[in-house]
Amino acid sequence: MRILLISIVLLVCIQCGKQSISEVSYKGGSLDIQGHRGMRGLFPENSILGFIKALELGVNTLELDIVMSGDTQLVVSHEPFISSTICQYPEGGQIPKEIQKELNIYHMTYQEIKAFDCGSLFNHNFFSQEKRKISKPLLSEVLDTVEQVAISKGQLIRYNIELKSELALEGIYYPEVASFCDATYQMINGQIDWRRIIIQSFDFRILQYFKKHYPMVPLSLLIENKASWNLNIDSLGFKPDIYSCDYGLLNAKIIGELQNENVKVIPWTVNDSLDMRQLIRWGVNGLITDYPNIALQLLD
Repeated sequence: MRILLISIVLLVCIQCGKQSISEVSYKGGSLDIQGHRGMRGLFPENSILGFIKALELGVNTLELDIVMSGDTQLVVSHEPFISSTICQYPEGGQIPKEIQKELNIYHMTYQEIKAFDCGSLFNHNFFSQEKRKISKPLLSEVLDTVEQVAISKGQLIRYNIELKSELALEGIYYPEVASFCDATYQMINGQIDWRRIIIQSFDFRILQYFKKHYPMVPLSLLIENKASWNLNIDSLGFKPDIYSCDYGLLNAKIIGELQNENVKVIPWTVNDSLDMRQLIRWGVNGLITDYPNIALQLLD
């Protein structure tokens, strides 16, 4: 109910002309700056702290991942297990890498999951990442908290939500597609305007299910394979709203071809300023980055 009231107030603000969703402007047009897993370069990934800091920085969209717990809660987490790279045991001990996958989120209750500290451990991939003792949050907690902060600042924020899913691991680490999609839709519907939500996945089945059952939901196709964009979209069976691939797979020609098909191009995960500049010159519609601070500085 709290999120619903916040959304209503935000919509009233839009109608009054006080606030609207818009991309960051630059000389070539506008750009959707998406904070990858919040702002992973500077704060613990997929944490409420990171999402709030990214919001305050001025990103347009918060990118995050969800999996399902054993008690059917939607947990914000990239891995479907408690990763030894970012998490420690509740009492502070190191999780051996060889057993991390035994800490299967799909077989744990959320109360068990939230006991792990997933923010204090030094991350060798992100030397500037601030350390805080945090738990993996629920999707409902993230939306509730972020919306409260956004309304207090007169901001609107979008969410790019990745449903982690893989056919070979269904029933082991991931739920069946229909139950996962339905649970996600039901959690968001009526709480956040769907114009501020993107559902993304590498699993084509997730997007196909949403397209069939919830056709109003904006969809983003995640790609890391080297097949042509035409083949990937043919395999999906429809044109997604967004084509989101590894940035190294793009060039100006591919970007132009996709945009001519009315498909936006928002690559991942772009962390180097030179790569950002090149992609902006080529005309991408947005950037998913661990360092939105760098991207925003470039546009300034």
